[in-house]
Amino acid sequence: MIRNEEEARSYTATHCDFSAMQRLDRLVALLSEENERQNLIARQTVPHLWQRHIADSAQLLRYVSRETGVWLDLGTGAGFPGLVIAAMRPSWPVKLVESRKRRAEWLEFACDELNLRHCEVLGQRLENIDSFAAGVISARAFAPMPRLMELSSRFSTAQTLWLLPKGRSAEQDLNALPKSRRNAFHVEQSLTDPEAGIIIGGGPVAGIRPEARQAS
Repeated sequence: MIRNEEEARSYTATHCDFSAMQRLDRLVALLSEENERQNLIARQTVPHLWQRHIADSAQLLRYVSRETGVWLDLGTGAGFPGLVIAAMRPSWPVKLVESRKRRAEWLEFACDELNLRHCEVLGQRLENIDSFAAGVISARAFAPMPRLMELSSRFSTAQTLWLLPKGRSAEQDLNALPKSRRNAFHVEQSLTDPEAGIIIGGGPVAGIRPEARQAS
């Protein structure tokens, strides 16, 4: 379990190289500066940024050993987890969905500052984005599971991995799904909060739509 900022930074460093850690340091600085202008993250989490946000995002790489296609991050907000993943794996294609204009503009600025050439910000509502096949779909605070599945299953294929940090409501959120879909997922404990969980799953039962197959 990651208990403090030092452990969070050390954990993250074991999952990326020195250049990636430099990018993450720069991201932390950019985020702290921008948070004075717009409320990207709760102010009380700023002193714990590495534990609450960076390592919390980085831990998802435990389940992804290599690039598997586009990493689609829904409701990215301040860049978690998608921007952190892009900073740690700059050669992987990452798409960040964020419909709020100011946040999308900041995400684009951050991508430029970090020289993340394979990270794209999609500054519109998910409903308005054309379907494509995603290798990974992540979302931290996007929507409850039934709504999330309704909106995003058209991006899923039989190979898509879903990584959904859901905090302390993970089990409850998963149980809101019909059993036919619920069986495609399970909950893993988060490394950054002993009471938080990550919903993980995929495969056909998760909800493939024909257009997703065609897009692949």
